[in-house]
Amino acid sequence: MWEKDLILKTLPRLESDMCVDTLIIGGGIAGLTTLYYLRDESSVFLVDAGVIGKGVTKNTTGKLTYLQNTIYSDLTNNIHYDTAVSYLKSQKKAIELAKDIITKEKIDCHLERVDSYVFALNKKEEKKLRQESEFLESQSIEVKEGNLPLKVPYIASISVQDTYVFNPIKYLNHLKKMLKDKIFEFTKITKIKRIGSKYVCYSGDVKIVASKVIVTCHYPFFFLPFCLPLKSHIEKSYIIARKVKNNPKFSCINVDNPSISVRYYEDEKGIYQICLACSHKTSKEQNDEENFKRVKRIFNISQDDIVTCWSNVDIVTDDKMPYIGEVKPHLFLATGFNTWGMTNGILSGFMLSNMVLENPVPFEDLFTLKRSDFYQVKNFFPNLLNSVVAFIGSKKREKEWYENRLVITKKNGKSIAIYKDTKGIEHIVYTTCPHMGCSLVFNEKELTWDCPCHSSRFTIDGECIKGPSTKDIKYKE
Repeated sequence: MWEKDLILKTLPRLESDMCVDTLIIGGGIAGLTTLYYLRDESSVFLVDAGVIGKGVTKNTTGKLTYLQNTIYSDLTNNIHYDTAVSYLKSQKKAIELAKDIITKEKIDCHLERVDSYVFALNKKEEKKLRQESEFLESQSIEVKEGNLPLKVPYIASISVQDTYVFNPIKYLNHLKKMLKDKIFEFTKITKIKRIGSKYVCYSGDVKIVASKVIVTCHYPFFFLPFCLPLKSHIEKSYIIARKVKNNPKFSCINVDNPSISVRYYEDEKGIYQICLACSHKTSKEQNDEENFKRVKRIFNISQDDIVTCWSNVDIVTDDKMPYIGEVKPHLFLATGFNTWGMTNGILSGFMLSNMVLENPVPFEDLFTLKRSDFYQVKNFFPNLLNSVVAFIGSKKREKEWYENRLVITKKNGKSIAIYKDTKGIEHIVYTTCPHMGCSLVFNEKELTWDCPCHSSRFTIDGECIKGPSTKDIKYKE
């Protein structure tokens, strides 16, 4: 939906070694917002592996809301009431930060105030919904019940005001233009090494020596020391946008997975309903074509009504809260935004910039990478098992849903795939993910190779367009 708004005019690639005070790796919502807050510092630069905005940010539905399923009752029941209160404050802070930046910099990104709904599909979800409503009211938030303006079967709903939607790519475009002298595109960092008090970041033959490094790519490309796969899982969702006649100015999502989510977007070309559904762990249900068909059925969408469709992946942490903080001295990380990347990405930019400047950092203890709670103990072995299942399942060579245009075979002892497109052109790639060796799954709807283990993504010709992989899968004779 947003990709058509990308600025395709690229910024320079870094061609020679350089020394900086602070290096930001990753130019999505978190990275660009971090750079924005550090813009007055002379020796701060950002590098991105490709074009700014062409990563995960362009796949979001673009919501800025603190009503996020039933996160507050979950946190209250499984961690502590005070944790839920702090998380609510953090999300409201993120919305205020977003509004302040957009207003101050006069960013035309179609920011629109809407009501947000959460709805229950069954009695179990309704009970959680009641707990959520009670918590929000305890925080002096006006909660309305019922009247979800969406034609889906539901038994209860609640709604709040003062939430927003926007076009995330137009937001990034503005910051890219504004901060272009501090940005290098097509500069992929493949390794970070600590040497003395400095970090050396490698991009091909080029080295960047930095006193501080901030990693804001979607999934960190290093396993140690953080071990993210053992603290999270990958969730995939499917989105279809269609043109509609009216903008009822609301967004909504159901209580539990699989998610059913809707928002509306209005620009000079029309009004669109953006429908998301069929979210699942990437270790399961890998037939993308069938999942898109399910979305069409859920929302009664005809093929002729579809403007565009795409999939998105989210890192879902055990406690549903992001990790924002220091991994090692002067090495900072923001990841695990769950399905709320816009609020948590903007919040990350604010927090990380304050960490670098050694200013007071609100919510630092809440999102620390060193936290340990009920969720992590409970989910350690399920996460480990999920990674193993994803790895083993990926090794099944033949996928029964693949069309006849795809052949998977071996050559010189390595697994390769040959895909013949509608014009008869063959596209040959290796089918093993360079990150940790999982076998890739072909997404016939979007013509990409996707990793079911850690969400790396590659083009039809093998170019890596999303990490954590730092290498391509292009076939070489």
